[in-house]
Amino acid sequence: MKSDAQQKLAVLVDADNTQPSIIDGLLAEIAKYGIASVKRIYGDWTNPNLRGWKERLLEYAIQPVQQFAYTTGKNSTDSAMIIDAMDLLYTENLDGFCIVSSDSDFTRLAARLREDGKLVLGFGQRKTPKPFLAACDKFIYTEILQANVAESDEERESPPDRDSSRVVAAPSDIKNDKKLKTLLLSAAEEAADEFGWSYLGEVGTYIANRLPEFDPRNYGFRKLGELIKAVNLFEIDERTNPMVPGKQVYLRIKHRNRGN
Repeated sequence: MKSDAQQKLAVLVDADNTQPSIIDGLLAEIAKYGIASVKRIYGDWTNPNLRGWKERLLEYAIQPVQQFAYTTGKNSTDSAMIIDAMDLLYTENLDGFCIVSSDSDFTRLAARLREDGKLVLGFGQRKTPKPFLAACDKFIYTEILQANVAESDEERESPPDRDSSRVVAAPSDIKNDKKLKTLLLSAAEEAADEFGWSYLGEVGTYIANRLPEFDPRNYGFRKLGELIKAVNLFEIDERTNPMVPGKQVYLRIKHRNRGN
C-alpha cells in the first residue's frame, strides 16, 4: 500500500464553476493527500470571463483544455471532464481524483471512480448539491480554501502571540449547534471502548464516512481536536506511547455513570 503522501492524484478543474482565487489553497490542500500528477482545467478559453485563470496556468503548470460552447445553455465543459476522467482511469496508474466544481453533473462520475477503488476528493462552493457531496470520499468547501489563504497572509503581519487555533470566526455558536453535537456524540459512542473512551482518530474516520463535507474549518477550527474541546461535551485524555510519536488524544462523553 502507498502512503498518503505518495498517492498519485489527477486534478480536474471546471473553470466555469471555480474562481481562480482558490488555486493556492486548493493545491496546498491536495498536497495533504498526495501528489498532483495530472493537473487539467476545462473551459472555453475564448471567453473573456476566464481571463483570471489564464494568468495562473503557467505559474502552477496547469494544462488548459479548450472546450467550445457549441450550444447556448449547455455546459460542454462537464462532458469533456467526464470523458477525460474515464480515459485517465483506464490509461494512467492513478490513486485518486480531485474534482473541482460545484456542479451536480459530476455526481455519477464521482460514484463511478469510487466503485473502481479510487479516492475521490470534491472541491466546490457551499451551494454544491448534496448528492455530489455524498458521492465523494471527502468534500471540501472552497470558501475554506480562500479563508486559509487570507489567514496565512494575515499571520505574516500579526504578532507571534496570536491565537493560531482559529481560522475564521465560527459562523454560529457551536455549543448550541444541535446537529453538530449529535454528530460528535454519535461518533464518540461508535468508537468507544468498554470504558467509554474513544480514540480521536477513529472518531474522525467515522465522521468522514458519515458526512463527507464535514470539516472542522467550517466551524472556525483547524483541527478536529480543537473543535472537540470547544464544544465542551467530552473529557479529554492525552496519552503517550513510547512506540508512537506525539500524544494520542482520547475522549469520553461527560456526565455518564461509569464503573471505572
